[in-house]
Amino acid sequence: MGSRKKKSGRSETISTCFIASVKERLAENKAVRRKLPVWGRLHIDRQLPFLCVYRHPPAGGDSGTERLVTSEAAYLIASGSSRLQAGLRELVGSIAAAMTERFGAFLIVEVWSLKGADSGEAAGPESMRPRFRLVVPARSDLGTALPSFEKHLGGIRIARQAAQVAVARSAGWSPKRFPPLLSEEDAGRLNCAVAGLEVAPIYRNPVGGEIYPAVLRQLRRGLTKALRRTFYDFVRSRTSRLPEHYHVLGRRALVKAVWEVDGRVAEVSDSFDLLLQITPTNSAAARREFERGRYQKKPLFHYRPLPVDPVLLKRRLFSAPVERIEDPALAEIFREKIDELDRRITMLGDINTRRLLQESIQVYGKVSGDLMRTAEEILRAVPPRARNGRGDGYLDADGFARLAREELDHYRRQWQELDADIQIRDDIPAGLMVSRGSLLIGAGTRLAAGRAEALLHHEVGTHVLTYYNGRAQSLRQLYSGLAGYEALQEGIAVLAEYLVGGLSRVRMRLLAGRVVAVGHLVDGASFVETFRSLREAHGFSSDGALTITMRVFRGGGLTKDAVYLKGLVQLLDYLGEGRPLEPLFIGKIALGHVPIIHELRMRGVLRDPPLRPRYLDREEAAAKLARLRRGACLRDLLGDKAARRSRSHG
Repeated sequence: MGSRKKKSGRSETISTCFIASVKERLAENKAVRRKLPVWGRLHIDRQLPFLCVYRHPPAGGDSGTERLVTSEAAYLIASGSSRLQAGLRELVGSIAAAMTERFGAFLIVEVWSLKGADSGEAAGPESMRPRFRLVVPARSDLGTALPSFEKHLGGIRIARQAAQVAVARSAGWSPKRFPPLLSEEDAGRLNCAVAGLEVAPIYRNPVGGEIYPAVLRQLRRGLTKALRRTFYDFVRSRTSRLPEHYHVLGRRALVKAVWEVDGRVAEVSDSFDLLLQITPTNSAAARREFERGRYQKKPLFHYRPLPVDPVLLKRRLFSAPVERIEDPALAEIFREKIDELDRRITMLGDINTRRLLQESIQVYGKVSGDLMRTAEEILRAVPPRARNGRGDGYLDADGFARLAREELDHYRRQWQELDADIQIRDDIPAGLMVSRGSLLIGAGTRLAAGRAEALLHHEVGTHVLTYYNGRAQSLRQLYSGLAGYEALQEGIAVLAEYLVGGLSRVRMRLLAGRVVAVGHLVDGASFVETFRSLREAHGFSSDGALTITMRVFRGGGLTKDAVYLKGLVQLLDYLGEGRPLEPLFIGKIALGHVPIIHELRMRGVLRDPPLRPRYLDREEAAAKLARLRRGACLRDLLGDKAARRSRSHG
């Protein structure tokens, strides 16, 4: 909020003109975001039947407490200056009257921090147990909101310690140092319920007053949920409105700080392509070199020069003012992404060094014991000489590009703003890659025609589609990718292959082989040792084993190739719980983001995605999805013979 000192020449009263302008905007259901005299702000997102209030002590010393209310869609933070109190009472009364007329009832919750010897501050900063005292006037009728508030406050946990909640009936409902913003009589006349919430300030050092940022964020997030659930119960029990979910009562308007951080983080993310930088430019020559040496010596890889300076990128990244974002859900998304981008930029500077492997593990993870067992089970179940499908010949880069253009034309008919490009490139290995929404095809690509449809739905129907669905959102992070999005992206892409009947047993062997290779890499095996294991222990051809090994060892060691099978397993678990697939196409997200994405959609921050995968309209795909939701597992994707072989080995 900046300084709380009075600015020279600034009024210490709230004028009738100020109050009239607030009432006028509320009457028109327009947002209100106005600075208050001395210090503070009034923020009301739209017409809402509640208001959160915080008044700062004139003497200061209450750092951090105002942030406990600024997450809400309607809040008032103000100076506790005695000269301002009459104007605050008139302002709050006017808001309550206007919103009661609109909704039939209104709720005011004032928040303050516990002071003095009873605050528990003597216990020191190591005591992180949240403590609340809920103060309610004897005649205040909160309906079901009071037990709801008490219950959800009690559900807050900090440092694994559950909150302590006390409820007090009192003649007053505000801090002792301030007069009530509404008298009990005025509250009754306005049909306005009131409550006070006293909070133990575990979020700051009791000695120096410094804030503990992580504790404050965690407490704020928990309190936001408790308040929003309380507002929800109040609205349903005391007004004629029936919101479908408590998230509907959250903030819709995004303030300037959100756009600034979103733009800054997306700008940094879009300034480099890590996978393109980490892909060797001499793959074909390196392959020939390894073959000429009779597979005895790791080939030498060459990489593109960096088009950016990692130090300057980090400077730009960490200048994003994420601390100014009032919305906890959005702040959480941005903090995760900034942390991940920091690690990716470090990887960028360490390409072709031994350091890259450990950094890759931090970003993409390593292979768990369960995932390795799953991969080995697939390799046992599917024989090395399994066929890839029908013998329909092969497609070169030009042939696949023609099919891809037809597929893009289909999606352009859904959303004309899709402007994806298709490029045939000499500087990438044979194969396919999506970079910033464009499909890149290696000039030497030669793929089985029977695999073409599955690959179209993998690359275009998943990677291109989610990029442009993200582009359709107001937040750029939805197309540049939230933290950890790769596992879900690749899981959906592989699932798409299965749903269109193109997930061959050879393809499943390949995904399993990649997991085994990443496991060897992390365990310290050399390039040659990993190649030999794939060829001799797991039955891959020399060409297949080399392709896998080159992908995993590129740049110094990249663990990303394990996320294909990992993401598929996680997605099958998700679908096995009966959960829907369609919401996952909103952009590039991780499964862990589904609750936050659901919240932002309910609040109206995110819109419905404009593009829908073509295969979801197929009866065959719908039937397969129904089986997966009933609990079909990875074995069922292998086909009858392989599944039986898997069960016999299991």
